[in-house]
Amino acid sequence: MSEEKFNYSYSAPTENERKEIESIRRGYLPQEKTYSKLERLRQLDKKVKTPATAVAAIFGVAGVLVFGFGLTMVLQWALYVWGSVVAALGAVLMVAAYPAFNLILKRNKAKYGQEIIELSEELLGDSK
Repeated sequence: MSEEKFNYSYSAPTENERKEIESIRRGYLPQEKTYSKLERLRQLDKKVKTPATAVAAIFGVAGVLVFGFGLTMVLQWALYVWGSVVAALGAVLMVAAYPAFNLILKRNKAKYGQEIIELSEELLGDSK
């Protein structure tokens, strides 16, 4: 009979591999929501400003594209009436971007303003 051997090899991850493994692992662990007051203040500020900026950018970009299409209709295809109508629609979208920004910003300030003021007063009071 032949002697059966069991071979086992083990290699530990290097320090860089260990760090990478831990960073991937952290992405799948349940997140604890332990924010500092300053982090919470920053998050609230983003909640106020980001939606307003996004909507205004969408209106502005869509308006520029529609306006450009209207100009193309006039200059390339000689569709003067329809091109003018489409370009005017694009101009209206561009002009509507600023009031839409202000409307959404005002609504979000009303929604989150009190909490932002309270948090900022706490932070300013702690630093004195």
